[in-house]
Amino acid sequence: MKTLVTGGVRSGKSAVAEAAMSAAAPDGAVVYVATGPTTDDPDWADRIAAHRERRPASWTVLETTDLAAVLADRTEALLVDCLGTWLTARLDALAVWDAPGAEWAGALDAEFDAVVDALAARREPAVLVTNEVGLGLVAPHRSGRIFADSLGRLNQRVAAVCDRVVLVVAGQSLVIK
Repeated sequence: MKTLVTGGVRSGKSAVAEAAMSAAAPDGAVVYVATGPTTDDPDWADRIAAHRERRPASWTVLETTDLAAVLADRTEALLVDCLGTWLTARLDALAVWDAPGAEWAGALDAEFDAVVDALAARREPAVLVTNEVGLGLVAPHRSGRIFADSLGRLNQRVAAVCDRVVLVVAGQSLVIK
């Protein structure tokens, strides 16, 4: 079973994903794939601490942005949190923020292909968390548009290969696939 959990910031999507993973892997053999940055930002550190406190101690944590390799190579149940932070890391690595789209679009699509192909081929459970950023206005800044457009495309592709898609709003889950 592959599940995509999407929702807004602080909607409760990570907690929903963690509960889904606990049900999918009752033996506790779960790898929590943390794709977010390490930083000295105290607000970010508080978010990470809240996630750590909620997770079962038996879960293994893997901090990486090599998501395609993890999806392809790991045989444990995986909880990926989250595609938005993974995307930000990839956009930074491709130096897209000031470059014309033609210079990086193909490379980003290739990274999307690798993640989606690895996820589609996976036989073990996977729960992926992502942000739903397409519910508001179009961002006034180029960086916001690049992020929202790219994440929207990635979310569509990941949702297409998942068995289940869950939208979380105000802590409430709505199964949409």
